[in-house]
Amino acid sequence: MTKVLYITAHPHDHAQSYSMAVGNSFIETYKEVNPTDEIVHIDLFKENIPHIDADVFSGWGKLRSGQGFEELSSEEKAKVGRLSELSEQFIAADKYVFVTPLWNFSFPPVMKAYLDAVAVAGKTFKYTEQGPVGLLTDKKALHIQARGGFYSEGPAAELEMGHRYLNVIMQFFGVPSFEGIFVEGQNAMPDKAQEIKANAIARAKDLAHTF
Repeated sequence: MTKVLYITAHPHDHAQSYSMAVGNSFIETYKEVNPTDEIVHIDLFKENIPHIDADVFSGWGKLRSGQGFEELSSEEKAKVGRLSELSEQFIAADKYVFVTPLWNFSFPPVMKAYLDAVAVAGKTFKYTEQGPVGLLTDKKALHIQARGGFYSEGPAAELEMGHRYLNVIMQFFGVPSFEGIFVEGQNAMPDKAQEIKANAIARAKDLAHTF
């Protein structure tokens, strides 16, 4: 059975958010086309996503030195254990659908925390004499992103760092297929906001048939 992680990083739902509305339309159509696939929704604003902090570094250091997991402090156990759960869930999936808004030229910080959690040497990539090599070579990914302005081309294109960052990370992990659906310009042209949203939803539904 194909497993899809539907990873959303928005505090609002599909009724309030452009990116979530397009993401919801995509995933609902995908379910209709692939009724036997397993869809797991990871709402990053509701999940426990530990930041890599002093407890995590301390816990990892103890494990590397040969100490057992039970010898870690309660804080170290909770954070290191949760990070391991997230990375194992990520590598066990076949497809990834990321849904984010564009905030301050990037994505919400909880998405960076999640990507840090799953970027684990030996799981999503490995180090070799020739440099790092991605290990997720049989996966595919999609990023659905809402942008109030225009960032696909023109002078603002080089300022967009959310989709570009995800693209770099997916390449680093070895993911061979990474696509994007962008809802952009609704703030720049509020009179056309609903048309922009409808067009993005139509593109999402089309892609759901082949993703």
